Amino acid sequence: MTAGTSLSHGTAAPTHGTTTAEHELAALQREHGRPLFALLLRLCDGDRQRAEDLAQETLVRAWQHPEALHADDFDSVRPWLLTVARRLAIDARRARQARPPETGDEIPENARVTADHAERAAAMLDVREAVKTLTPEHRDVLVLVYFLGASVAEAARTLGVPPGTVKSRAFYALRALRRVLPGYAADLR
Repeated sequence: MTAGTSLSHGTAAPTHGTTTAEHELAALQREHGRPLFALLLRLCDGDRQRAEDLAQETLVRAWQHPEALHADDFDSVRPWLLTVARRLAIDARRARQARPPETGDEIPENARVTADHAERAAAMLDVREAVKTLTPEHRDVLVLVYFLGASVAEAARTLGVPPGTVKSRAFYALRALRRVLPGYAADLR
Protein backbone atom coordinates (compact mmCIF):
# COMPACT_ATOMS: atom_id res chain seq x y z
CA MET A 1 0.00 0.00 0.00
CA THR A 2 1.40 3.40 -0.89
CA ALA A 3 0.71 6.87 0.39
CA GLY A 4 -1.51 7.43 -2.60
CA THR A 5 -3.80 4.46 -2.04
CA SER A 6 -6.58 3.93 0.39
CA LEU A 7 -7.10 0.98 2.64
CA SER A 8 -9.52 -1.39 0.96
CA HIS A 9 -11.11 -4.72 1.63
CA GLY A 10 -8.84 -6.21 -0.98
CA THR A 11 -5.68 -6.07 1.11
CA ALA A 12 -3.61 -9.16 1.73
CA ALA A 13 -5.24 -11.95 3.72
CA PRO A 14 -4.80 -11.82 7.46
CA THR A 15 -2.19 -14.04 9.03
CA HIS A 16 -3.11 -16.90 11.36
CA GLY A 17 -4.76 -15.62 14.57
CA THR A 18 -5.34 -12.05 13.41
CA THR A 19 -8.51 -10.42 12.20
CA THR A 20 -8.90 -8.36 9.07
CA ALA A 21 -9.06 -5.18 11.19
CA GLU A 22 -5.81 -6.06 12.96
CA HIS A 23 -4.14 -6.75 9.64
CA GLU A 24 -5.35 -3.44 8.22
CA LEU A 25 -4.10 -1.57 11.31
CA ALA A 26 -0.70 -3.22 10.97
CA ALA A 27 -0.61 -2.13 7.34
CA LEU A 28 -1.59 1.43 8.36
CA GLN A 29 1.19 1.47 10.94
CA ARG A 30 3.80 0.21 8.49
CA GLU A 31 2.84 2.64 5.77
CA HIS A 32 1.91 5.79 7.69
CA GLY A 33 3.51 5.29 11.10
CA ARG A 34 6.71 7.24 10.49
CA PRO A 35 5.12 10.44 9.11
CA LEU A 36 2.41 10.21 11.77
CA PHE A 37 4.97 9.92 14.56
CA ALA A 38 7.13 12.69 13.07
CA LEU A 39 4.18 15.09 13.05
CA LEU A 40 3.17 14.19 16.59
CA LEU A 41 6.74 14.51 17.85
CA ARG A 42 6.83 18.09 16.55
CA LEU A 43 3.40 18.85 18.02
CA CYS A 44 4.46 17.38 21.40
CA ASP A 45 7.64 19.49 21.58
CA GLY A 46 9.89 16.46 21.33
CA ASP A 47 8.16 14.38 24.03
CA ARG A 48 8.54 10.90 22.52
CA GLN A 49 6.30 9.15 25.04
CA ARG A 50 3.42 11.55 24.46
CA ALA A 51 3.90 11.34 20.69
CA GLU A 52 3.83 7.52 20.84
CA ASP A 53 0.67 7.61 22.95
CA LEU A 54 -1.04 9.95 20.52
CA ALA A 55 0.06 7.88 17.51
CA GLN A 56 -1.47 4.83 19.14
CA GLU A 57 -4.65 6.78 19.91
CA THR A 58 -4.80 7.86 16.26
CA LEU A 59 -4.64 4.25 15.12
CA VAL A 60 -7.34 3.34 17.64
CA ARG A 61 -9.54 6.02 16.08
CA ALA A 62 -8.85 4.53 12.66
CA TRP A 63 -9.89 1.13 13.98
CA GLN A 64 -13.07 2.65 15.47
CA HIS A 65 -13.97 4.37 12.18
CA PRO A 66 -13.20 1.95 9.34
CA GLU A 67 -15.72 3.79 7.16
CA ALA A 68 -13.35 6.76 7.03
CA LEU A 69 -10.53 4.53 5.85
CA HIS A 70 -12.60 3.01 3.07
CA ALA A 71 -14.20 6.22 1.81
CA ASP A 72 -13.87 6.97 -1.87
CA ASP A 73 -13.74 10.73 -1.20
CA PHE A 74 -9.95 10.79 -1.03
CA ASP A 75 -7.04 8.97 -2.57
CA SER A 76 -5.07 8.35 0.61
CA VAL A 77 -5.84 7.74 4.29
CA ARG A 78 -2.75 9.70 5.34
CA PRO A 79 -4.43 13.14 5.39
CA TRP A 80 -7.24 11.74 7.51
CA LEU A 81 -4.74 10.12 9.93
CA LEU A 82 -2.64 13.30 10.18
CA THR A 83 -5.75 15.41 10.79
CA VAL A 84 -6.93 13.09 13.56
CA ALA A 85 -3.43 13.07 15.08
CA ARG A 86 -3.21 16.87 14.96
CA ARG A 87 -6.60 17.25 16.66
CA LEU A 88 -5.64 14.72 19.35
CA ALA A 89 -2.39 16.59 20.01
CA ILE A 90 -4.25 19.90 20.32
CA ASP A 91 -6.79 18.36 22.71
CA ALA A 92 -4.00 16.83 24.81
CA ARG A 93 -2.17 20.16 25.01
CA ARG A 94 -5.34 21.99 26.06
CA ALA A 95 -6.07 19.35 28.70
CA ARG A 96 -2.54 19.69 30.13
CA GLN A 97 -2.83 23.48 30.22
CA ALA A 98 -6.19 23.28 32.01
CA ARG A 99 -4.74 21.16 34.84
CA PRO A 100 -2.40 22.51 37.49
CA PRO A 101 1.23 21.51 36.92
CA GLU A 102 2.18 18.10 38.21
CA THR A 103 4.72 17.81 40.99
CA GLY A 104 6.98 14.89 41.64
CA ASP A 105 8.14 13.44 44.90
CA GLU A 106 10.26 16.46 45.73
CA ILE A 107 9.08 18.82 48.46
CA PRO A 108 8.54 22.38 47.24
CA GLU A 109 10.92 24.88 48.84
CA ASN A 110 8.12 27.08 50.16
CA ALA A 111 6.03 24.25 51.63
CA ARG A 112 5.38 24.51 55.35
CA VAL A 113 6.63 21.56 57.33
CA THR A 114 4.34 20.78 60.21
CA ALA A 115 5.24 18.67 63.19
CA ASP A 116 3.43 15.46 63.93
CA HIS A 117 1.00 16.38 66.71
CA ALA A 118 0.41 12.75 67.62
CA GLU A 119 4.06 12.25 68.56
CA ARG A 120 4.10 15.45 70.57
CA ALA A 121 0.90 14.47 72.44
CA ALA A 122 2.30 11.01 73.22
CA ALA A 123 5.53 12.54 74.52
CA MET A 124 3.56 14.95 76.75
CA LEU A 125 1.62 12.04 78.24
CA ASP A 126 4.85 10.13 78.89
CA VAL A 127 6.44 13.13 80.62
CA ARG A 128 3.34 13.79 82.73
CA GLU A 129 3.29 10.20 83.94
CA ALA A 130 7.03 10.33 84.69
CA VAL A 131 6.71 13.60 86.63
CA LYS A 132 4.03 11.98 88.82
CA THR A 133 6.62 9.47 90.02
CA LEU A 134 8.83 12.23 91.51
CA THR A 135 8.68 13.38 95.10
CA PRO A 136 6.54 16.49 95.68
CA GLU A 137 9.68 18.63 96.34
CA HIS A 138 11.34 17.58 93.10
CA ARG A 139 8.09 17.92 91.16
CA ASP A 140 7.49 21.49 92.45
CA VAL A 141 10.98 22.59 91.37
CA LEU A 142 10.58 21.06 87.88
CA VAL A 143 7.16 22.62 87.37
CA LEU A 144 8.39 26.07 88.38
CA VAL A 145 11.75 26.08 86.58
CA TYR A 146 11.16 23.95 83.45
CA PHE A 147 7.42 24.13 82.76
CA LEU A 148 6.59 27.65 83.97
CA GLY A 149 9.97 29.20 83.08
CA ALA A 150 10.78 30.67 86.51
CA SER A 151 14.38 31.54 87.31
CA VAL A 152 16.22 29.74 90.11
CA ALA A 153 15.86 32.86 92.34
CA GLU A 154 12.11 33.12 91.62
CA ALA A 155 11.59 29.41 92.34
CA ALA A 156 13.60 29.76 95.60
CA ARG A 157 11.39 32.67 96.75
CA THR A 158 8.18 30.86 95.78
CA LEU A 159 9.20 27.63 97.55
CA GLY A 160 10.89 29.36 100.50
CA VAL A 161 14.19 27.49 100.04
CA PRO A 162 17.71 28.66 99.17
CA PRO A 163 18.69 28.88 95.47
CA GLY A 164 21.24 26.07 95.95
CA THR A 165 18.44 23.75 97.10
CA VAL A 166 16.42 24.59 93.96
CA LYS A 167 19.45 23.73 91.80
CA SER A 168 20.06 20.50 93.69
CA ARG A 169 16.42 19.38 93.50
CA ALA A 170 16.30 20.22 89.79
CA PHE A 171 19.44 18.16 89.18
CA TYR A 172 18.11 15.10 91.03
CA ALA A 173 14.65 15.45 89.49
CA LEU A 174 16.10 15.42 85.97
CA ARG A 175 18.30 12.43 86.84
CA ALA A 176 15.22 10.54 88.07
CA LEU A 177 13.33 11.43 84.87
CA ARG A 178 16.21 10.14 82.73
CA ARG A 179 15.86 6.76 84.40
CA VAL A 180 12.07 6.68 83.95
CA LEU A 181 12.18 8.06 80.37
CA PRO A 182 15.23 6.41 78.74
CA GLY A 183 14.11 7.30 75.19
CA TYR A 184 13.99 11.00 76.10
CA ALA A 185 17.40 11.17 77.79
CA ALA A 186 18.88 13.45 75.11
CA ASP A 187 16.01 15.94 75.59
CA LEU A 188 16.49 16.11 79.36
CA ARG A 189 20.03 17.53 79.39
